[in-house]
Amino acid sequence: MRARRPRRRPWLRRLLLLPVLLAVFSVLQVAALRFLDPPLSMFMAARHADAWRAGDSGFRHAYQWRDLDRIAPALPLAAIAAEDQNFATHHGFDLEAIQKAREHNARGGRLRGASTISQQVAKNLFLWNGRSWVRKGLEAWYTVLVEAIWPKRRILEVYVNVAEFGDGVYGAQAAARAFFGRDAEGLSQTQSARLAAVLPSPRRYSAARPGPYVQRRTAAIERQMRQIGGVAYLERLD
Repeated sequence: MRARRPRRRPWLRRLLLLPVLLAVFSVLQVAALRFLDPPLSMFMAARHADAWRAGDSGFRHAYQWRDLDRIAPALPLAAIAAEDQNFATHHGFDLEAIQKAREHNARGGRLRGASTISQQVAKNLFLWNGRSWVRKGLEAWYTVLVEAIWPKRRILEVYVNVAEFGDGVYGAQAAARAFFGRDAEGLSQTQSARLAAVLPSPRRYSAARPGPYVQRRTAAIERQMRQIGGVAYLERLD
């Protein structure tokens, strides 16, 4: 009599299928957001959770989506100059910047990061804040998807809309209204550079009341904006 093969346990089959389902979900998620504007980000949701845990049930974030053509070109240019000058040419990870950051951090002093705009979109939009290997792995996965599915202009558009420019103030339009009393399309070069200067620590530094550090960084960003070619740099994006 032939021995029966042991049946694969249903729970094991489901467990093996789970990573595939999560991968498919993430691809569909990123593909949809190429065309749909996100109503909020995971970082916004986390900020609400922090407020509720602190007993601030009345907390409300400021967020108003604006298409890239309704934002002053100086702001996305300032973000690139401040955060990711190789944005137009890399594929999500700036290996040269990573190496320079490692060498700088090995010498001590203020720690320097090498996170690209694409990585920051992946982190802010889809993930939670933290330093675990799981989160870093997911950040890398979502960065690959964003770079593969979205054009550069869409990545930049989402970034300047979901970046936090002040405590609970997300995106170009909300920041322009909160700090300068104008719409995002009316931001000046200096105002745009000042908003970029508070990144990535918008709860520590203020664009409305810039201290010495923000003033120095604003001037440096304006110089970098000129050095990378001004708004003509944005024309290189697909």
